[in-house]
Amino acid sequence: MVQNDFWLTSGWHLLDHNNDGHLVPTEDFMRAYFYRPEVAPIEESCEAEIELHKRLVDKPFDIVDKKELNLIRDKDVIFNYEVILKFRDFLSKYPTLDSAYLAIARGQAVDFPPLFVDQMVQIILRNILNQSPYALQVRASEIFFRTQVVTIAEDEIMVADEATVELQAEKKSTKANDPKKLEVDIDILRESSADNYWGRSDKFDTSIDLAYTKPGLDALARVIEKWVHHFLSIEVSIKPMQKIEDEKWSWHLGLDSDSNNILNDLYNGLDVTDERLKQILCLFQLDAEDGFVQEMYGKPVYVGLAMNDSSKIKFKPQNILTNLPLLDNS
Repeated sequence: MVQNDFWLTSGWHLLDHNNDGHLVPTEDFMRAYFYRPEVAPIEESCEAEIELHKRLVDKPFDIVDKKELNLIRDKDVIFNYEVILKFRDFLSKYPTLDSAYLAIARGQAVDFPPLFVDQMVQIILRNILNQSPYALQVRASEIFFRTQVVTIAEDEIMVADEATVELQAEKKSTKANDPKKLEVDIDILRESSADNYWGRSDKFDTSIDLAYTKPGLDALARVIEKWVHHFLSIEVSIKPMQKIEDEKWSWHLGLDSDSNNILNDLYNGLDVTDERLKQILCLFQLDAEDGFVQEMYGKPVYVGLAMNDSSKIKFKPQNILTNLPLLDNS
């Protein structure tokens, strides 16, 4: 294993790169989807299912018509094939995985589940962070594509992977008399223990502190900078802040629906309850030397990240790409 390699199950290692360093889907990349348990044949599989699988493993981009799918006896398998084929056919319309994702971010409708979009985000981040990866930044980037559960205590804002927390809680509930009183223990990734991340990156089983001045928050800011530069080719500087004190506040965006709504209300001078304000976990000031419309030249963009009323972060990485005051959004 390469030193500091990570997300080995993401599929990144199966893609090619074009001259710009963007990702080009390969037969090996697509073939991996046809090996997934949702479509891989089992002992009870019918002949039509086995034959189709054999053909797609051999030629992952081969055309499949509806009549051929309907020959499969198991209707669930048909549905699973349809989902993967819709994803494959969508990717085939674009030169790179990156351009396909950017099209989705800018409003292109898709007919496959959001899980596939999350996988695209992970793979693109794997590529962005490939050069001299820093463990805290890689962990912070998990927020882009996996829902996080928030725990606030004293001067800490701990975020942990929702699926991991639920899995641990489920395991403990079988041994506990009162499941409502369960406490889930997730290892905290700090600068001193950051190297522990590499061997467990595919488990998503560490938490990170996003409190103001903490290294985890700075790591998230650096990832957002890289994300913007990768897609929009503009250099931005992002620094954490505690509150917005700007009489000339001109532009803002939320990295999730809750922060977007709260910032909108504050900008418009509406009353915002303390309870809603406490949902805001992080604030950033984003500056760019060029690339913005003339009226925003030299002015900051304020960026917020919030938890919802269930104490979860549902990050929308497309927001930072589509809601900036860009000169040219094409």
